[in-house]
Amino acid sequence: MEFIVWILHILVAAAVVGLVLLQHGKGADMGAAFGSGASGSLFGASGSANFLSRTTAVLATLFFLTSMGLTYFSSLKSETAVMPVPVQSVPQPAMPVAPSQTDESNKAGAIPK
Repeated sequence: MEFIVWILHILVAAAVVGLVLLQHGKGADMGAAFGSGASGSLFGASGSANFLSRTTAVLATLFFLTSMGLTYFSSLKSETAVMPVPVQSVPQPAMPVAPSQTDESNKAGAIPK
C-alpha cells in the first residue's frame, strides 16, 4: 500500500509542477514588467477559475493527502523516538557488609592475635 502511495505522490508532484509551469500568471505580459500594462484590481481580474487552476487546486489537495499518508506509514515502522526513553535500571541487592570488629583488641596500636 505504501508503494502505491509513493507512486501516486510522485506522479501528482510532477503534474503540479507541469500545470504551474503551463499557466500564464496575472500581469506577466511584457508591458506589465515595465509598469505600463498593469490593469485590474488588487487580486487580478475577477472571474471563474479556468480548467488549469482548478486542476492545480485538486492536484495540490491530492499532494497534501499523499504527504499525510506517507507520514502515517512512516510513523508505523518507526521504532526510535526523537528523544529516547531512559532505561529503568533494576536495583541491585546491597552487598553484605562485613561485621565491624569493635572489641578492645582491634583498636589502633594493638597487635592482632
